[in-house]
Formats: sequence, structure tokens, C-alpha cells
Amino acid sequence: MEKQLGHPLSQCYQCGKCSAGCPAAYTMAEPPNRIIRFLQLGLYDRALSQNSYWVCSSCEMCTARCPRNVEIKEIMEVLRHDAFRRGITSGEAPVPAFHKAFLKTVEWFGRLYEPGLVLLNNLLSGRFFKDFTAAPGMFFKGKLKLFPGRGADNAAVRRIFKYSREEAPRGEV
Repeated sequence: MEKQLGHPLSQCYQCGKCSAGCPAAYTMAEPPNRIIRFLQLGLYDRALSQNSYWVCSSCEMCTARCPRNVEIKEIMEVLRHDAFRRGITSGEAPVPAFHKAFLKTVEWFGRLYEPGLVLLNNLLSGRFFKDFTAAPGMFFKGKLKLFPGRGADNAAVRRIFKYSREEAPRGEV
């Protein structure tokens, strides 16, 4: 883990400032400082069994408050990517589905296309009619577009996604 992060986990002395400042800590099974502690103790699978990295909003409040400059957001991202690759949801099944739907719509359209995101997310999460009643009102108020707008060069975006799949680390974390 430390090699991937480029920052030693031993820098954390468990002051708890990260958890005290985290706006999402109240929804986490274990707060950020406990996740760091699991990793310090070599309990990687225990850290992966928590929902904390899925709930993390990557706001960097934890990193800003850390007196030792531990990159907690980066740690959460490493855990999230590894869990996603392994198919681990930690009880947060809709979150990985949203993550996958978001990336797919960007890959397909070169930008975020909200109706496509909602449809794909609902399909992947098995919640087919979630937010269904909100769509007409949003459409008529001009908040949802029927067709995706022109984004970046779609071919270039697809090349980026293809490159990221080919260059992604294949080994265990």
C-alpha cells in the first residue's frame, strides 16, 4: 500500500482530526483514522470490508486537517479502485453501479450525459424506476436534455479509456 501511495502510513499517529472533520464520517462503518489503522496493522481485507471508501466524497477535508500530511483521500481512492476491480461492494451496491455508469457515459459521449447516466445506473443497480417520476418535470424545466451535447473529441476520450484499461495494474495491492 505504501508503495502505491508514495507516503508511509506510519506517519499517521491516530489523532483523529481526519475523522472529526469528515462530513461523511457519520455514514461510515469505520471513520478514516480507523481505516488507516487497519492498514497500519496489515489488516487490508478488514479495511476493504468497510463501506468507508465508497462513502468518501474525496473532498480532501481529512487531508487538509491532517497534521502529518497523510493523503487519506488517496488511500480511500486506492481502496475504492481495488474493491471495484475485485467486485467488492461492502454493502454499498448502488455506489459501484453509479461509478461504473458514470464512467461509461463519459466514455460513450465524451462528457457526462445525465439521462444516460440515470438510465444506466438504474439498470446496473437493479432499481429500474428510481427517479422515474422526477424526469418529466426536470425535462420540461430544461434541466434534462433529450440528446447529449457536444463534448470532447469522443475518439480521444475512448483512447484515454482504452489506455487506462491497458495500463491499469493487474496485480494485487
